Amino acid sequence: MSGRVTAVSSNGEYSFTKPNRDSVVLLAGLGVEGDVHAGVTVKHRSRVAQDPTQPNLRQVHLIHEELFAEVGEEGFKVAPGELGENITTRGIDLLRLPVGTLLRIGDSAVLEVTGLRNPCLQIDTFQDGLLKQVVGRDEAGNIVRKAGIMSIVREGGVVRPGDTVDIELPSGPHQPLDRV
Repeated sequence: MSGRVTAVSSNGEYSFTKPNRDSVVLLAGLGVEGDVHAGVTVKHRSRVAQDPTQPNLRQVHLIHEELFAEVGEEGFKVAPGELGENITTRGIDLLRLPVGTLLRIGDSAVLEVTGLRNPCLQIDTFQDGLLKQVVGRDEAGNIVRKAGIMSIVREGGVVRPGDTVDIELPSGPHQPLDRV
């Protein structure tokens, strides 16, 4: 299984959106070089307030580009980087990957999938009503989070739009993604 990187984004300041870049550098054990969320311990403000010593399982945020078309059908216009992701992909069902999946990107970068992004109220500040499009419930009443996945950097490297993303599933049994 494989897909493609369609955009890469980073921001050195706390901001909901992240500007697109020509490339980003992934640093093993840290995240995206120069990004406000890079680090060994948590950097997301809500997590830091709970316990700043927690390991950072949210070093790199990925979103599938197909989500933009899905919310577009409901009248929302979203482009890569606008939901705060670092890497936008196409052709990968990110939300169905199990915990521990390795994503080999470009020549050398390797990410390990840690869980689902837990969307926050900032999404509605960005576009009113968008939060309900990226968080919902299934037929059984379970919460469904669609705002991408989180990962840690196992091996560093440069990532650019157009790079191939090869998927390596962990040995079973597979653990479904949950929020991190």
